[in-house]
Amino acid sequence: MSSKHSAKWREPDGSPVSCIEKLKVLEENLAEFRVLALELMEDAVLMGCDPQLVRDVLKSEVDSVDTHFKPKGKAEPPRG
Repeated sequence: MSSKHSAKWREPDGSPVSCIEKLKVLEENLAEFRVLALELMEDAVLMGCDPQLVRDVLKSEVDSVDTHFKPKGKAEPPRG
């Protein structure tokens, strides 16, 4: 499956991710996400759901995803 969009992977400071291995992993993960999203969309439409509603649900889910990791260069203030 291909995408209309080509991800421009960036560091938190805006500089491009340049490590080939990191880019490879990110693109592979994105490809897996696209496959799963397509499967979800096709199943939902076959079951009678509105495709736009499915897109809205997917967008909402993506917006709610967070990480426990801190971006590089964003140190927490000292506790004291």
